[in-house]
Amino acid sequence: MHASQAPEALDERFAIPGLARFEAGAGGLTRLSISTRHADAHIYLHGAHVTHHRPAGQPSLLFLSERSRFAPGAAIRGGVPIVFPWFGPRAGVPDHGFARISEWAVQSVERAGDGVAVALALEASPATRALWPHEFRITCCVTVGAALDLTAEVENRSDAPFTFEAAFHTYLRVGDVGQTSLAGLEGADYIDKTDGMKRKTLAPGPFRLDAETDRVFPGARGSCVVSDAVLGRRVVVDKRASATTVVWNPWNDKAAHMADLGGVEWRHMLCVETANAMDDAVTLAPGARHAMGATIRATPA
Repeated sequence: MHASQAPEALDERFAIPGLARFEAGAGGLTRLSISTRHADAHIYLHGAHVTHHRPAGQPSLLFLSERSRFAPGAAIRGGVPIVFPWFGPRAGVPDHGFARISEWAVQSVERAGDGVAVALALEASPATRALWPHEFRITCCVTVGAALDLTAEVENRSDAPFTFEAAFHTYLRVGDVGQTSLAGLEGADYIDKTDGMKRKTLAPGPFRLDAETDRVFPGARGSCVVSDAVLGRRVVVDKRASATTVVWNPWNDKAAHMADLGGVEWRHMLCVETANAMDDAVTLAPGARHAMGATIRATPA
């Protein structure tokens, strides 16, 4: 960790007394702890990763695995990992890109109405150029209030166009994934990653998971609503400039082989991801920018 990224140094520049302060989090990684009258949250500089958001008087909005690794070079299992600049596995490079395992720099921490707005940035470096040979800057803005608002803006600083994929790989906390339903994708086409990437069409009506699910919905620009019978709430995922929605849960057999996912924890998570991936990858001209956003909030059922 660079000295300027240590909690004490960051507090001197950015802390907001009574609202936001930096501290050593799990594994000694630096995180920003936010506590407002509407919600509390944790944001790690490792991956610009929101690991916790709990609206006042409610269960946590996000799932975080009890076995998650918190270490340089490792991805955190849960919360909101940032996928960039590719989606999924590629030979010889980190799954889902390098953004979620890189240390980001703090740009600002400010009051935003009754909440707190945080901006973190990641720029091209020798480490990123070894994996992806482009000049870029990605800025992640997180606003913590009763809702969790996320924006990722990518800037092409190269002298030629480049194409990238991005996602907020959001792990929502649910009471029991088998007793949830997902609305907003009825009748949509999807790519089934559990069945040889076959293209299929979702049936009408709310979507209920009953087995391992890994579905990429291209051209899905609308909001999704998760109805959670056990926790008695609805979680709404609104999105901006996102053409792809991804729905994922590993279910029992796959989860049993994941070292950073404990026991039956898979029952308490549902990934509803705001993305631009696969068919919807974004091509940016030199000097151009693209901002994708999501707002996640819980309401009573």
